[in-house]
Amino acid sequence: MIRIDSVTKRYPDGTVAVDRLSLDVPDRSITVLVGPSGCGKTTTLRMINRMVEPTEGAILLDGEDVRRRPVTALRRSMGYVIQNAGLFPHRTIVDNIATVPRMLGWGRRRARERAAELMERVGLDTALAERYPYQLSGGQQQRVGVARALAADPPVLLMDEPFSAVDPVVRKGLQDELLRIQDELGKTIVFVTHDIDEAVKLGTMVAVLREGGRLAQYAPPAELLSAPADAFVEDFLGADRGIRRLSFLPSAALELTTDAVVPADAPAERIAAADARHLLVTDPEGRPLGWAEPGELTAGDIRTDRLLPPGRPFVPGTDSLRVALDCAVLSPTGWAVAVDADGRVTGVVSQQAIGEAIRAAHAVGRTDRAGVAP
Repeated sequence: MIRIDSVTKRYPDGTVAVDRLSLDVPDRSITVLVGPSGCGKTTTLRMINRMVEPTEGAILLDGEDVRRRPVTALRRSMGYVIQNAGLFPHRTIVDNIATVPRMLGWGRRRARERAAELMERVGLDTALAERYPYQLSGGQQQRVGVARALAADPPVLLMDEPFSAVDPVVRKGLQDELLRIQDELGKTIVFVTHDIDEAVKLGTMVAVLREGGRLAQYAPPAELLSAPADAFVEDFLGADRGIRRLSFLPSAALELTTDAVVPADAPAERIAAADARHLLVTDPEGRPLGWAEPGELTAGDIRTDRLLPPGRPFVPGTDSLRVALDCAVLSPTGWAVAVDADGRVTGVVSQQAIGEAIRAAHAVGRTDRAGVAP
């Protein structure tokens, strides 16, 4: 565990970057530091590996003050990922990743084998091993940065806004990759971001800092969204924090219907019997083709080119109520399509039914917080 104990960072001109900050970073978790510019996020991160020395207080790593460890040994024991990757431009990708193992005395062959292994782990084609950073996209460079930080298998990983310089699509992919890697490796990660959505998605625990480096609230994301500590936290979370909270409500209990689902080769009586304003047409494997009005369907002669798009589907039990609601809102018919892991339709659900599930989930949450058995 990393313990930050009443830490203050005050510069010679009197500026206080971090003010009496205390929090415990659990092992094998992602703890996110988030807040506005100038709140001391990066300063706090850099005090953990002594790139910045605290003025007061102490930072303990597994019960030992980090100031008792030699600086070089401490930093080599922690992975460090920054914005824009910070790669060495004159080294190939494989040699960039192998940097820390080589500094620790690993042989060249062993270090390069480890680098190749990590390229695969972070989703990089090993064919890129002999290229240079300038030959890679921004997202690929960030993956190299993560691989380099993991190369010596450090128990602690420090990440300073590592995904902020890439476009939203690449950023989402990198976030998903980090969660996958964390699920496999179980590192203790301290992650700095200014993006509350990123904090909520990645964080096991989220520390919201206010200007001057003071802690406003430290809680799991679901608790943060449901019970902000004060007006500052509520404003920082934004007006749509209720929608974000749906990310923590499961979709498994949604009541799906198959009454409005018909295969493309459905007989006339099946189409006529369907009691729905729109019908979801599926292919022979049960995957969604699109929506049609019952009157437009003729048995055995469905014009797939005239179907409305099926919309983005969701997977009950895997995706949240937020995803299900988003699918329904964006659907041309107002109904969300549920599929299994192989993309086959398991049913459809209306916005109304999703709304009822959200209200029911909120009611259970209120009951649980009151300490009353449901």
